[in-house]
Amino acid sequence: MTTKHDQILAYIETLPVGEKISVRLIAKNLRVSEGTAYRAIKDAQNSGLVSTIQRVGTIRIERKMKESIETLSYGEIIKIIEGDILGGEKGLTNILNKFIIGAMTENAMIRYITPGSLMIVGNRESVQKLALKNGAAVLVTGGLDTSDEIVKLANDLALPLMSTTYDTFTVATMINRAMTDQLIKKDIILVGDIYTKLEQTMYLNVEDTVLDYRKLNEKSGHTRFPVVSKNMRLVGIVAAKDMIGKADQLSIERVMTKDPTLVKTHMSVASVGHLMIWDELEVMPVVEDNMTLMGIISRQDVMKAMQSAQRQPQVGDTIADQIEEQIVLSNKESADVESGIPAYKFNVTPQMTDSVGTISFGVLSEIVTSCAKRSLLLYQKRNALIEQMDLHYFKMIQLESILEIKPKVFEIGRRSSKFDIEVYVENVLVAKAIVICQMLQRN
Repeated sequence: MTTKHDQILAYIETLPVGEKISVRLIAKNLRVSEGTAYRAIKDAQNSGLVSTIQRVGTIRIERKMKESIETLSYGEIIKIIEGDILGGEKGLTNILNKFIIGAMTENAMIRYITPGSLMIVGNRESVQKLALKNGAAVLVTGGLDTSDEIVKLANDLALPLMSTTYDTFTVATMINRAMTDQLIKKDIILVGDIYTKLEQTMYLNVEDTVLDYRKLNEKSGHTRFPVVSKNMRLVGIVAAKDMIGKADQLSIERVMTKDPTLVKTHMSVASVGHLMIWDELEVMPVVEDNMTLMGIISRQDVMKAMQSAQRQPQVGDTIADQIEEQIVLSNKESADVESGIPAYKFNVTPQMTDSVGTISFGVLSEIVTSCAKRSLLLYQKRNALIEQMDLHYFKMIQLESILEIKPKVFEIGRRSSKFDIEVYVENVLVAKAIVICQMLQRN
């Protein structure tokens, strides 16, 4: 017999995506208490069935599987290769460290087989047995089978024995791509990695007064504080400018900025930095989906994180990294005479083209963006974010064309910079862009 809690969850799953949900409505329709309805909705929110959106309310959303794999288990490998498990099911939750292709002699490959690795091999049962006995899982490719002896050994050792219809090369490529995606994701710093937690966050309550603000300001030296309700939900933010000329006994609720710009832990630090620049913010509240305050993130936190990321070694190449690697300096005669900014060259390879053999518009945009950022480095401007780009494509740029990119400075300021970037092929202007960059720095 299903519980009322389960019945509510099942009911929520039947609702169309975008449907508004409330405790009162659920309680009325299913004839349950509001407390039961509230707990079920909270559980649905945690499992990704519903989400609470500011100024909209709680709505039914489409449940999304996590797009990136944070740790690659053998169970995840089976999903990636669309494979089957032949034995050793108990080891599916173990984490994969590396994979080996069984294309060598057994004596040569023994040094590479370690616990936590995956042996990718065909129907060479002697290699399968060698891998299992040395702590490695086994993936049999090409849709080939294996013996009962190997299956029993995998079960006894709790090491996954898997099979797939794909060939060895295809499987290795798929797993390598998944591992690279994992490394790239680890490189992306999220708000959740760096924000100041609630226990270290100073905040005010709606019942507090201007005098309470001034006391907290004097005690902490900070000038901006989140404002919360009795149930710890964010309702506003106050700053020093809000206190000018205000009487001590005035309620904080009367002077605070309502509906402040806020962030969530899953957002990238780069995107938050852009928000801070755009709205000229020094501090932003971090909240849960239901607006419960989790902490704050400061401009200084964002700057430190971005500078730290720039010093880290690259462990996985994104498409932007691949484009960046192909941009090289042009000759000195092509430099902008007034500013001394050099020109750059880029060779249009097959991977950078669209279906008709011309350069992808996205690739061209990334080239222009990269050249603008390189030019800013000449002025010691490192924490730059592209705010706006107006790109005009005059002529088709064919495969194997050699582009010459010439940045020219409109303005280099403390807060923003503007570039005119021209793209040439054989001295013919083929594209032109106006790029506006914002500098992330402490006010």
